[in-house]
Amino acid sequence: MPQKDPSIKTKLPVDKTAVRLLEVDQASSGQRIDNYLLSRLKGVPRSMIYRLLRTGQVRVNKGRKKPYYKLNAGDMVRIPPLSTTEREPSLASFSDRERLSNSVLYEDKSLIVLNKPAGMAVHGGSGISYGVIEAFRQLRPECRFLELVHRLDRETSGCLVLAKKRTALVQMHEMLRREHGKSMDKTYLALLRGVWHGKKKKINDPLEVNSRQSGERFVTVSANGKPATSIFILQRNFPKANTALVSIRLLTGRTHQARVHALSIDHPIAGDDRYGDRVFNRRMKLFGLKRLFLHASRLRFRHPIDDRPMDIEAPLPEELASVLEKLA
Repeated sequence: MPQKDPSIKTKLPVDKTAVRLLEVDQASSGQRIDNYLLSRLKGVPRSMIYRLLRTGQVRVNKGRKKPYYKLNAGDMVRIPPLSTTEREPSLASFSDRERLSNSVLYEDKSLIVLNKPAGMAVHGGSGISYGVIEAFRQLRPECRFLELVHRLDRETSGCLVLAKKRTALVQMHEMLRREHGKSMDKTYLALLRGVWHGKKKKINDPLEVNSRQSGERFVTVSANGKPATSIFILQRNFPKANTALVSIRLLTGRTHQARVHALSIDHPIAGDDRYGDRVFNRRMKLFGLKRLFLHASRLRFRHPIDDRPMDIEAPLPEELASVLEKLA
């Protein structure tokens, strides 16, 4: 009898007429309700999950909850009938699993830090059959717990942290809630349009997340937004190409923060299809740039379990390093 191809998605039809009640176990205690639902309703679009929360169709202990509500063991989560199809995550391709396996920068019993490749989403959904977290769960089947600590945009490469223990995840999230630079220091490398004048510039522009009709998120500088602070430091100017390499320290962790702050000072990031300059992007292609030039190059924090100082650097990918060589 032929064996079933594991790469074929298994479709589990959701009963459209039935309400489901899930009791939160100890392992899920402390998890945000939105992340809890995302991990259990595979294949359901993120936009639908947030709509269900916003309209009160998902309830916890018979009450409405915000997406950031943290669950407690014993909570009863009501999930309404869903007119969709639930899918098991696809098996990650061999090449993607091999790339991710070779990208690990640090690993212990609590954490994995990897140099995420550009072009790979951190999680599946919205037409993406799998992302980094699903692929790593396949690479580490012995891990009973494995979750993203934070996120990177799909086209951004560099340091990404996964937690292998609930305690590590909770502690890391606590660090992220505090001002970056004090508990967690994130540094990016970016190639910007225009020659940079001076050495350092601090940006304090609040950011607001908006949604387009297509469902994609678009961030703007707005007085109604959340506080956001970035520090840009010149690394090297390339006057003939009218561009500059800078490091960007994020003192807050807002969506698309580096990209929008760069645009706000009229120095958009090279290769940025959403917030960038099309003419500049076309010119950078002549130097071999085929992606967003944004790389999470360094991450410093205290280890969530034993409080050791951690300082991890992700080498610049070859496709970006070669662009700098041509610019020079």
